[in-house]
Amino acid sequence: MFGKLAADALGLSDIGSVIGPADFDKVDADDYVMHEDSEKIFFLIKSKTDDYCFTNRALIHLDGTSAVSKKRMLYRYSYHSHPVSNVKLETAGTVDMDVEIKFVLGEQAFSIDVHKKHLEELKDLYKSLLRIAEIQQDNAVAYDQARASIQLAATTLGRGQVGGATAETFGQLNQTAFNWLRESHQKYVVKDFVAVFQRYIAS
Repeated sequence: MFGKLAADALGLSDIGSVIGPADFDKVDADDYVMHEDSEKIFFLIKSKTDDYCFTNRALIHLDGTSAVSKKRMLYRYSYHSHPVSNVKLETAGTVDMDVEIKFVLGEQAFSIDVHKKHLEELKDLYKSLLRIAEIQQDNAVAYDQARASIQLAATTLGRGQVGGATAETFGQLNQTAFNWLRESHQKYVVKDFVAVFQRYIAS
């Protein structure tokens, strides 16, 4: 009992471990990866209560209430709808047993304690998330500029019509704008970051 209380007081009771690729299929989170759609696990952290499974498309979080309960809640945070931000890595002090990676997905903040022996591996995850955040920020700016550009073009063309635009002309302009914005969305809203993980995660 004293040992458990001491562990809780020191924050040592639920320190995560990094799981190697050879054991990905032995962790519960693997059951929720969309392997059928080429989704792949690149980094996996497991603690007594939680699994944090980073794939090329999303973070899959199996959230447990306690180490003795089998009840768990499954959350999936797709990167394209939950942009990555505020990525931080806190290294261990002299007496600390853990390091901590912090980040935000959309509006959900994460702070994951991992045993300090996994620091080198955690640096790879840190770089991957940081790079995804940078790509998403750059793409968000570019997409906003693309939308503003097509709006300006549509407004300018509309004002330039003599006697007003015909229904046919309006339809053509609208279809062109729709296609252009759809192509811009596909280009700037990235759903698969496999290239980033392959670049930074040591295999």
